[in-house]
This record gives sequence, C-alpha cells and structure tokens, in this order.
Amino acid sequence: MSVPAAPSPVPSLARSVVIKPGSGFIATFRALWPYLWPAERADLRGRVVAAFALMLIGRLILMGVPFSFKWITDALAQTHSSVENWLPWLVGAPLALTVLYGLARVGSSAFVQMRDAIFAPVFMHAVRTLALQTFGHLHYLSLRFHLERKTGGLTRVLERGRNGIEEMVRLGLNQLVPVIVEVALIIAVLLALFDWRYVAVLVVMVVAYMTYTIKATEWRIAIRSAMNESDTDANSKAIDSLLNYETVKYFGAEARETARYDVAMARYERNSIKSYTSLALLNFGQATIFAVGLTLSMLMAVRGFQAGTNTVGDLVLINSMLIQLYLPLNFMGTVYREIKQATLDIAEMFSLIGRDPEIQDKPGALPLQVPAGEVVFDDVHFAYVPERPILRGISFKVPPGRTVAIVGPSGAGKSTISRLLFRFYEPQKGRILIDGQPIADIQQVSLRAAIGMVPQDTVLFNDTIEYNIRYGRPEATMEEVEDAARLAQIDRFIRTLPEGYATSVGERGLKLSGGEKQRVAIARTILKGPPVLVLDEATSALDSFTEKEIQDALDRVSEGRTTLVIAHRLSTVVNADEIIVLDKGVIVERGHHRDLLAADGVYAAMWNRQREVDEAKATLQRATQEEGESVRVTLAQ
Repeated sequence: MSVPAAPSPVPSLARSVVIKPGSGFIATFRALWPYLWPAERADLRGRVVAAFALMLIGRLILMGVPFSFKWITDALAQTHSSVENWLPWLVGAPLALTVLYGLARVGSSAFVQMRDAIFAPVFMHAVRTLALQTFGHLHYLSLRFHLERKTGGLTRVLERGRNGIEEMVRLGLNQLVPVIVEVALIIAVLLALFDWRYVAVLVVMVVAYMTYTIKATEWRIAIRSAMNESDTDANSKAIDSLLNYETVKYFGAEARETARYDVAMARYERNSIKSYTSLALLNFGQATIFAVGLTLSMLMAVRGFQAGTNTVGDLVLINSMLIQLYLPLNFMGTVYREIKQATLDIAEMFSLIGRDPEIQDKPGALPLQVPAGEVVFDDVHFAYVPERPILRGISFKVPPGRTVAIVGPSGAGKSTISRLLFRFYEPQKGRILIDGQPIADIQQVSLRAAIGMVPQDTVLFNDTIEYNIRYGRPEATMEEVEDAARLAQIDRFIRTLPEGYATSVGERGLKLSGGEKQRVAIARTILKGPPVLVLDEATSALDSFTEKEIQDALDRVSEGRTTLVIAHRLSTVVNADEIIVLDKGVIVERGHHRDLLAADGVYAAMWNRQREVDEAKATLQRATQEEGESVRVTLAQ
C-alpha cells in the first residue's frame, strides 16, 4: 500500500542566530540583522539603504532650522558675519530666511514620513519571517517539550517577540539612531564654526545625561513593577470578593472585605507615590544636566560675542541646536526601557528557535517504504523518567492486514505504545520496525504519513467540517471528502445541517457531540488512507448506542489495514486477531478472546468486572425508564 505524500517539516534556524534571554542589545540586534538585511531580497536591502539616506537628509534639513534662526537674527541685528561672504543677499532678507525656516521644518517632517513608509516593509518582513520560523519550529519540537509548557505561554512568546521586533526597529530608527546622527552633526558644526571646548561640553553633557537616564530608569523599572503587582493584587481581591458576594453576605463580612481591599490599595498607593516621585526626580535630573550643558555653551558664546569672534546669531544657533537635541533626548528613558523589554522578548523568541528537538532524524535518513504494513515491537523498554519504568521488554507483531488489540488496566503503558510507534519518544532499549525498517532510522514525516490515528479525545480545529475532514489529505477532491464521510457514517448528519460541510465545529469541536466528533476523526483518517491504523481507546468515552455505531465504522476503516487497537472497553476487541494483555509494563497474557476467557486469568477477570458494570448500568437505566413511565401514567390519570 502506498504511503500518502506528506509535507516536509519546517527546518530549524541556523545556530548562528541563536541568542539567550538576558543577552544585550548588540547581541540581539546582531541576531536580528539578517532578517532586516535579507540576502535573498535585494529590494528590501535597497529599502534599508534608502531609509538610512532619507534619515540623513532629514537630519541635515533639520539642522537648517537653527541656522535659519541664526541668519534671521544676524539679518535683523544687521551684523556682519561670515555668511555675508558667500550668501550676502540672505543676510538682508529676514522674510526669505523665515520662509526657509518653515521649509526646513516641513522638509524634515516629510523625509521622516517617507523614511517610515519606505522602511515599513523591511521590518514587517522581519516580523513575519521570524514569527513563521518560530511557529514552524514549535511544531518541530518533541512532544515532551509541549507537555511541559503551557500552550498559552508559547503563543505569548510569539506575540511578545513580534511586538518586540516592531518596538526595537521603530524606536531604534525613529529615536536612537537619529539622536546619534544629530549629535554627530552638532559636533561637526561646533568644530567647524566654534572650537573644541563646545564639543567637550556637549559630549560630557550627553554622556552624563544618558548615564543618569539609564540608572534612574533601572530604578524606576523596579518601582513600576512593584506598583503593577500591587495593582493586580488589588484588582484580584476586588473581583474575588464581588464574585463571592453571597458568601460575603452569609457571613456578614462586608467590613472585613473592605479592610482586605484597603490593605491592597494602600500598598498600591505607596508604590504609586514612589513611581510619581521617581519620575519627578528623573525629569528634574535630566533637566538639570541639560541646563548646565546649555548654560556653559551659551556662556562661551556670550564671551565670544564680547570678544568680537561671535555674533548674536551664533548664540541663537547654539541655543537652537541644543534645544532641538533636548526633545529626543527627553524620550531616552522611555526608549531605553522599551528597547530593553523588546530585547528580552526577542531573545526569548530566539531561545525557542535555538532549542533542539528531542527526537531528530538521523543524517541520511530515508523515507519509509510500506509494501505490506507489518509492525513489530522487539524487546522495547521505555520510561518517561528513569525512576519509573513504563514498558519492560515488550515484544509483539502485528501481521499485515491483521488487527491486534492491547488491553490492560490504567497506567499499564497502553497509550505509551502508540506514542512510541509515532516516534514522539525513543525507547531506551529495543526496536520498533515497520516492514523490517527500524523507525529510528527513517524520516519522521514519512513515518507519520504512513500511520493513521483515531484517538480517544478528538480535538477538532475551529473551522468547518470540510476543513477538519480534509485535514487528512488537503489535496483531496470534494467527492473524496464526501466518500470518507459516508464511510464514517456522518455524511447523512452533515447534510441535515443548514450549511452542510461548511458548518463551523467551534472551539475544539464543541459544537458537535462526542460521537459526531469521533466520526469526523474517522472520516479524516479514511481520507488520509494510511496502511497502518492506530485506534487509541477511540470509543471509551461514548455511550453504548453511539459506541456500537462508531465501532461499526471503525471495523470498516480497519479492513485491509494493519490495525493496532488500544482499548479500555473489552467488548470492542472481541473480534481482534490477537489480544495482548498488558500489566505494569509487561505482557501477562496474549491470545484470542475465547482462549483468554478459557484461561481464566487477568483478561477473564477484567471481562467479568466490565460485564458486571455494564449489567448494573443496564439495570439502572431500565429502572429509570420504568419510573419515568410510572410517572407519566400517574399524570395521565
């Protein structure tokens, strides 16, 4: 029997881009750079160059604003400056200079907006690429990883990572890099028109400003975190109390609840005051450092004016340049905090990508070939943790086209066998073979393409019935989908629905009953058409009537296929070619149903217990029906 085609898994990213949480901004940006400068996208690299050029041009134009102030001032003061030597007509035209000032502001803003528009496809491509690779890698990781992590937590990592990339690029492009460029341009102007002392004052001021901002922001982050925790605590106490309104009333505990809430609000009040106080200190310290640097620079300019080496316009120029620099510097605390958080979020996303899957294909692994479908477990030992062995030397064979059932008490290791067959885990000892090929030596994707699974707990995608059935083979035609549904005995039900196959099944398939979900799962497996079939307690959660219908559908599906049935209800396996009884990880009995009953061992004891339970349920059901009939007769009289 041929194996259905299966898509290749999404490959893991190269190790060169992997960083760990706690890595600094430089390490994170270095890992992010290949996505912002993609080797295969010349158009996006061109956009990066264009955006950087527009940023430079915008900053150069913005530098024209303080120069316009200088020239207007000198023109109005009718002073003689070096400008007259090369631009004499502007010195005598204050109105024209004022227009130039306005044009400089408009031009700078225009270049900023063009830069953002041109660069947007670059960082959004990076967001999409990284999110896609992370999502694909999560599916590539092994089952143990997903059982140990909360799915909601993983999606939050994806969400925060996407937002972190946007924040880092946005703040870096709009705030950090422009500030660095502007400081460099101001240094160049000061060296060209003034002297090194102005540069020294500027550098010391910027270094002191940034050092103070970073230290104060780190201090404020801890305060803000405590404030958020106290706010969360107060809200949770309020919600808890209001949800238990009746209980509060029963015990007359209104005053107690109010006092309890006030304790949380008092803590929130203290932390909020600290937050506002720390913000005031941050702003005051920043303003003081900047004011000192600005004052020193202007004092030197005044001394130059008194000495005849500077004009009034020079004083205005220095003041305008530094005031213009103060506005972006004032946001550095926010920029630092947001970039730091973005760095942590991106690093967490990269740490997921850098995690190796527990189960990996061997180098040169070949695809599985299934000419017959024989399944063999050869002396298989397995434990999830070394201290608690689950399987102890399990050996059995499922001949091609035959059905073998595995039964036993809870915790015997039945479902572990199906997980090992799908290679979600590796046995510590022994081999599992399909048609003589050890599954440890073949490609996982081809292995799983050859096996169909109908589990006990069927979870459907929040999409249509057609989508969920077609999931078994996406390229199938609608006719094939309907044929699979007919074999699973659900086509007639689907056609009674107003939207038919386009009916949404809801979150986790909750709009369907348990039996309907199982039939959809069976149809999905029929459409997949695997040579090997695993039925993992597929009817144990259903009522007796539904179980009989589902079992009939499963019997049709397993015809001609190698079938491994893992069962809790023994009535579903009486026709199996062989029944294996598992207990505490070892095979204690094996044989046909009649032979096992005749042996009067573990299987016979399990059969008798289940029969007694079934008889008790039937008696209770009959009694309930008779009681209901008696009530109806009485009411009729």
